[in-house]
Amino acid sequence: MNELISGALVLGFAVIALFFLRFWRSTRDRIFAIFALSFSLMAVNRLVLAAANLPEDNYPYVYLMRLLANALIIYAVVDKNRAHKSAASTPLPRP
Repeated sequence: MNELISGALVLGFAVIALFFLRFWRSTRDRIFAIFALSFSLMAVNRLVLAAANLPEDNYPYVYLMRLLANALIIYAVVDKNRAHKSAASTPLPRP
């Protein structure tokens, strides 16, 4: 049963990564590229766990990849907000 759930999680993370990749291709906004990378890392993490049949509790290094993926999401959100604030504070040219 765990293999089925792991497979579903890998598929879900991969689909989400592909959606963000598609959004990045159409907008060229890097938040979508970082999100795609993050969800790809989560899919690979789940795939490795399922392929090696490792229990998560005995291998704490498994959480490092998740930590990296979630840190990328936080970085992308902070980066997007900082870029928006700096663009808003730039004075407009006078006509």
